[in-house]
Amino acid sequence: MHQPTDLASGQINNSDCLTVELIEPPDAPAFVAISWPAAATIATVATYDQVAATAMRILAGASTALAGIKVRRKL
Repeated sequence: MHQPTDLASGQINNSDCLTVELIEPPDAPAFVAISWPAAATIATVATYDQVAATAMRILAGASTALAGIKVRRKL
């Protein structure tokens, strides 16, 4: 199996990280794996907008990275 390609990752609050990877198995179609925290992410009412915005920035960054890979590799 090929090593995963990191599309984007980052902290979404003080304790939780979000990771998005491109997986390209040799015998199956490529797919994107999104690793969310194992437990619920806790945000106060005051910080919820920051946590949500950070998660969306990470996902948008992954989408942009994947689009570049698709153009270069013809996925």
